[in-house]
Amino acid sequence: MREMISAPDARLFVAVDPPIEVREELAAWARTAIRGLGVRGGGGGGGSASVRVLDPELLHVTLCFLGDRPVAEIAAIGEALEECAMFVGELAIGAPLWLPPRRTRALAVEVREDSGGGLAALHGALVGALARACGHRGERRRFRAHVTLARMRDGPRGSAGERVLPATPALSFRPASIVLYRSWRSPAGASYEALATRTLIPS
Repeated sequence: MREMISAPDARLFVAVDPPIEVREELAAWARTAIRGLGVRGGGGGGGSASVRVLDPELLHVTLCFLGDRPVAEIAAIGEALEECAMFVGELAIGAPLWLPPRRTRALAVEVREDSGGGLAALHGALVGALARACGHRGERRRFRAHVTLARMRDGPRGSAGERVLPATPALSFRPASIVLYRSWRSPAGASYEALATRTLIPS
């Protein structure tokens, strides 16, 4: 059951989305990797699985997590995306990641960008635009682009180096747009609603 429509706050984040074919390949890789760990795995339906592989439609690269913000700010935040139209070059799927490394709660893959640094520039422009639009200060930790593929309830923890994963598929993509999402929470897992989209400069 979704949160009440009249709720004063909305859980928001801004992201870029890989093409659906890239997301489907990543989800398939995650299912194979989870089976190799010897723990119970499940799909996007939740349930009692120790590890829940996310549906391809939920996969994204988060640029800025805003957390719970007043619903009244959504329009201004959406308009702030207009300041972030820029070119972002080809992005490549990199190595698998356990996040956080010492007490794992998620399986992800890193996202590497070309030498142009377009994704980092987009992240910086977004942080500035959101600060002006709603006073959001951003996170203190360094921006590390990644795609979360699976979440763990009681999955393997400890040193990330103790859990060997297969090589990630050789995939690359160029993001076409930047999207403001609202996250709806439920016992079955989160779902995401696109609230505003800004097309990125194609070249």
